[in-house]
Amino acid sequence: MREHSFGRTGFTVSDIGFGAWQIGGAWGEVSEADGRAALNAALDSGMTFVDTADVYGDGRSERIIADVLKSRGGRRPMVATKAGRRLNPHVAQGYTKANLESFIDRSLKNLDVERLDLVQLHCPPTDAYYQPDLFDALDELKRAGKIGHYGVSVEKVEEALKAIEYPGVESVQIIFNIFRQRPAGLFFAEAKRRSVAVIARVPLASGLLSGKINSQTTFAADDHRNFNRHGEAFDVGETFAGVPFEIGLKAVEEISKLVPAGASMAQFALRWILMHEAVTVVIPGARNAEQAAANAAASDIAPLGADVMDATRDVYERMIAPYVHHRW
Repeated sequence: MREHSFGRTGFTVSDIGFGAWQIGGAWGEVSEADGRAALNAALDSGMTFVDTADVYGDGRSERIIADVLKSRGGRRPMVATKAGRRLNPHVAQGYTKANLESFIDRSLKNLDVERLDLVQLHCPPTDAYYQPDLFDALDELKRAGKIGHYGVSVEKVEEALKAIEYPGVESVQIIFNIFRQRPAGLFFAEAKRRSVAVIARVPLASGLLSGKINSQTTFAADDHRNFNRHGEAFDVGETFAGVPFEIGLKAVEEISKLVPAGASMAQFALRWILMHEAVTVVIPGARNAEQAAANAAASDIAPLGADVMDATRDVYERMIAPYVHHRW
């Protein structure tokens, strides 16, 4: 597993990290035992970055992480959490210092630490990025010692570009995968120029790019791939990367022809992301230890050739871009 600097923070992280949404909830039934096993397997495989949020299972994900890290001892990975989605209603005006501090205090307790490594605003409404007082508040919380660093998790490239104008923003988490290629343009160039860490989320397009989903696949009632197909609960771009399900399946058929021998479709999709120098860490989720170990192994796949990268770009432009490129 390769490691490199996480932006300007001083942390060093593995190029593949552990996305802990699945062990929190909204992905169907994942037992605590399986969640712990998945995280342990990820750490055993060399992952040194863990991403979670206070709303994943109403704190369940954070608490599992705390328990696993306490039981393991040794080198502690960088743990990033998120704040803001506990607001109801979820509006820009709710992103106040008082509200953020209450969310941060809750995460400090859940993660059983005195200071959070990294706090990310959790996909706030676009208007929030145009509120300098919000970022001043984060600076104050950093000076108070409750957070070590802060960043943002965004839905849109526009939001990412605005966020990194604030000097305190040290990382941006954004959806980036074979089906969502727009960030690789202006945003990646600006992030690299400003030494901003880039966290690539939804790397497998909610499983579409795993190659294990077909038209007959069914999803549990509490799986967002069932209840958020059209953005009923949160931004539709978080589910299947915003790509219509049947269109995504057809595109996967073409992409699967590009997968090198010895690699799975999921590993190929992760390696594709790592071909982009601006990406600091990619955070696939895992429901069990086997998936976590397989994700880590994607780091060992040989670099993809220019012909393969061009072919994936062609599939994107022909089949996917008309549905997503202009939206996010």
